[in-house]
Amino acid sequence: QVQLVESGGGLVQPGGSLRLSCAASGSIFSFLAMGWYRQAPGKQRELVARITRSGSSDYVDSVKGRFTISRDNAKNTVNLQMNSLKPEDTAVYYCNLATMANNYWGQGTQVTVSS
Repeated sequence: QVQLVESGGGLVQPGGSLRLSCAASGSIFSFLAMGWYRQAPGKQRELVARITRSGSSDYVDSVKGRFTISRDNAKNTVNLQMNSLKPEDTAVYYCNLATMANNYWGQGTQVTVSS
């Protein structure tokens, strides 16, 4: 089993920054990628950023140049640095870990961008 624990969400003004962290534990030795998804009210969950086991990363177009995903292998964590936040970034952000057999999800953390 895999457990994912997220932290770092909150309320921030437009233009501000937040850093999300996700700590993974359990049977994670065979993971393919870790990433962050988000779901805004009334919308489908979408991939925000993902980093593979080999270290390559990709982002949804709307966050390119503003968000950076990173992984700390020693601590089994994945982080999402979010800069220049916009109101449209408001959503519940979910950590994801993908293996050959399963997708695992964290409980979600709320990010609200508002003045």
